[in-house]
Amino acid sequence: MQHITDAVVDATISPEDAQAVLDDAFARFGRGEAAMQARVRTEAGGVKLSTLGAVVPGQGVVGAKVYTTIQGQFTFVILLFAADDGRALASFDAGAITRLRTAACSVIAARHLARADARVMALYGAGVQGRMHAVQMARAFSLGEIRVSDPYAPPTLAGELQAACGVPVRLCAPEAAVEGADIVVTASRSTTPLFRGEQLAPGSFVAAIGSSLPHTRELDDAALRRAATIAVEWKPQTLQEAGDLVLAAPGALDPARIVELGELVAGLKPGRQDAQAVTLYKSVGVGLEDVALAGLVWQRLQGAAN
Repeated sequence: MQHITDAVVDATISPEDAQAVLDDAFARFGRGEAAMQARVRTEAGGVKLSTLGAVVPGQGVVGAKVYTTIQGQFTFVILLFAADDGRALASFDAGAITRLRTAACSVIAARHLARADARVMALYGAGVQGRMHAVQMARAFSLGEIRVSDPYAPPTLAGELQAACGVPVRLCAPEAAVEGADIVVTASRSTTPLFRGEQLAPGSFVAAIGSSLPHTRELDDAALRRAATIAVEWKPQTLQEAGDLVLAAPGALDPARIVELGELVAGLKPGRQDAQAVTLYKSVGVGLEDVALAGLVWQRLQGAAN
């Protein structure tokens, strides 16, 4: 069985490739043609083991991601199987796939929920995920400015991110970053809200991807109340894991406003309907994303070998 490294993943597929295969995977899921296995976390002695997976017959793959969390650091591995006969195809170092797929899904959500004329992006948290979100959003939208709020950002961050995105980047205080922003990405490890929901500009889109634990949140109740649509990857998992939603005060979260990303992609639910509406995408990361992307890498490599 072949083992595929992060370097090979990065050399084989682009962010646009990731967006295309994930768009297809979520459309299949929305139509009931794929299934997911929710994340299971097991912990002892400060060591956490997590597993999640998916079955995507239309893409020819089945698989699972397994990873450890020790002192806040993650080590990911994906196992990929063939959907036709169940044979083991490959294992993956899944750091690159995790980085690519999270931002790709935010872009997919943004295409349905953000305004097409979005120009200003606010980014909270400029770690691996935050930087990839800036790169992919800058490719997908004609951004004129990226504002970054990150108390741990090195002095070189603005220049590095500007070179990677081709868009002017400036460091801001949390309150200044969100003011008037069209796209807001929260990719932090904050356990409490990063800004006041009242500060969100009319017509803005928020992608909240930093928290996947039920006791942490990046958004407050005001942001939830203002959201005309709240998209999630998969309700059964998100409503258990997303502290942004789990910790919401009574009345702050209207279940009727929650839609699954697959429903948007498959055209079963409408996206943005009002230019002035605030829309929200809450991601926790689901197995469908990892398996679909691993499957694409595998297929590309087989094509290159032949």
